[in-house]
Amino acid sequence: MEIDFTSIDTNFSDYEEKFIKLTEIALNHLKLTFNPIISVSLINNKQIHKINKKYRQIDRPTDVISFAFMDGDDSKEKVFHSTQTVCLGDIYISIEKADEQAKEYGHSIERELSFLYVHGLLHLLGYDHMKKEDEEIMFPLQEEILSVR
Repeated sequence: MEIDFTSIDTNFSDYEEKFIKLTEIALNHLKLTFNPIISVSLINNKQIHKINKKYRQIDRPTDVISFAFMDGDDSKEKVFHSTQTVCLGDIYISIEKADEQAKEYGHSIERELSFLYVHGLLHLLGYDHMKKEDEEIMFPLQEEILSVR
């Protein structure tokens, strides 16, 4: 497993290990056997606003955006159950949004960043929440993964 990790704030430089652990938990929980490569960037609201506007045509900052490299690839199920190394994609998380939301929900920034990372990771794995039936699968799965420690 490889996580290409960058953060604009050195206070969050230890999150790479946390994200590796969460990835291991998620893959084990989903019974996936491939070797992932993921790019994770902890950025600010200004940076994520630009990305959100350019790629999603939404003119405001958001908490997490992910870009799956295998989006729409019919062979991904076979690959995910192999021992191949797979470049999954990119996850961008706004540290500022995570901090705002942690305060709003009354939990730690660590819990919020972990939640946003797992959310982005599940998107890279093909999960979505645009339809109610997809949401009913993805949201409980996030909580199941986060509850394993």
